[in-house]
Amino acid sequence: MNMGLIGLIIVLLVIVGAIITKRCTECLLLGSVIGALFLYGKDFMTEWVVVLQDVVADNAWLWLVCGLFGSLIAVLTASKGTFGFARIIGKVCDTQRKSLFATYIMGILIFIDDYLNVLSIGTCMKSLFDRRKMPREALAFLLDSTGAPVCVLIPFSTWAVFYSELFIDQEAIAANYSSGLSAYISAIPFCFYPICALIVVALFCAGIFPKLGHMKAAYRRVEETGMVYSERSRKFNHEEGSYDENGNIWNFLVPMILMVIVSFITNEILIGVIVGLVVCLIMYVPTKIMNLEKFMSLTVSGFGTMLSIFFLLTGCFTLQVITAEMGMTEYIIERVEPYLTPAIFPAVCFLLLGGLAFITASDWGMSAVVIPIFIPLAASLGASIPLTMAAVISGGTFGSHACFYADATVLSSQSAGIDNMDHALSQLPYVGISAGVAVVCFLAAGFALM
Repeated sequence: MNMGLIGLIIVLLVIVGAIITKRCTECLLLGSVIGALFLYGKDFMTEWVVVLQDVVADNAWLWLVCGLFGSLIAVLTASKGTFGFARIIGKVCDTQRKSLFATYIMGILIFIDDYLNVLSIGTCMKSLFDRRKMPREALAFLLDSTGAPVCVLIPFSTWAVFYSELFIDQEAIAANYSSGLSAYISAIPFCFYPICALIVVALFCAGIFPKLGHMKAAYRRVEETGMVYSERSRKFNHEEGSYDENGNIWNFLVPMILMVIVSFITNEILIGVIVGLVVCLIMYVPTKIMNLEKFMSLTVSGFGTMLSIFFLLTGCFTLQVITAEMGMTEYIIERVEPYLTPAIFPAVCFLLLGGLAFITASDWGMSAVVIPIFIPLAASLGASIPLTMAAVISGGTFGSHACFYADATVLSSQSAGIDNMDHALSQLPYVGISAGVAVVCFLAAGFALM
């Protein structure tokens, strides 16, 4: 049997297993071990460990960002500065609808990086959502939907930098654009998925879009029991204290604002998070908000709260590497190439990359793999290059948004303090609707631009 097909079957079994058992990490790691068995034979365990070590080493930046963000969240929470922020915002956002829109607007304003967006907004809005008796699933949905979808529509973000570098390396693009950024900007008006996702979220905040599926059940749970998160999510909230009206907003705002400014200037979120922690140290210890021992203890324990993400993403990346070596991506692309025409090609690109990003949980990784294939193919077919670029950007965004074990989804659920599957399943209908509308838009634009 073709190794690419075996890889695809393994990934599909991982998805089904994770949905049935609600145990994403275990299914991902088991899937990677099974893939290694097919790929490496009797040496599968040795080779699997090598892949595991490489994954951990290659993603040291991500582990540090997630861990130190956990430290920052723990310190900010202990300072009660988030309560002060929630108190001020709460005076303006005195209804559920206003609170939803405030979160939506903040998600658009913090556009530098989706990690920064998700983790920082979740930290400051969680207590407000609890006070307004809104399910944490709604918060996670807003965080995830204003993370990557916002970042790709603004050409001054980590996503824009990443895709610009990939695009300008393609001959068909370099021949028509002065830079990767100018090529990227030309594609933004056609990025239908992130545009649709943001419209759907705005309608949800306004109360126009109905509550669907697990989201509807979450709202019903809050009405009937008062629980803003499910019993399964209780383990993520055992350290949270009661709301404190005396929290000082500046203990939250100063570190967060400086973190955002430094991240923007340096184009490096890790430096921003470190600066945020240092500012907290300078502000909290001399003013006796906490002593140095408590600050260091919170820094360590906060880092530890992100270990569940570490293991989940390690399983995801390990499976991704092994299925890539099995040739799964090439297998899928080879099967769809014979059915392509210029008009439908962008829509196919969107669906194919979205599907690949979904089943591998690797939006950037899959984009890097398929761009050298899609762009030359678009040029040879006579398909619109800007529309094809937009389809690639949208497909990566869709995959990142939809996949229940993608880093953005995991971070959104972690930031909102709920179980990852509670978030993934509650937002899935909205993601599916946005994707369906985007496909129609790509088809219409594909025929219009022929």
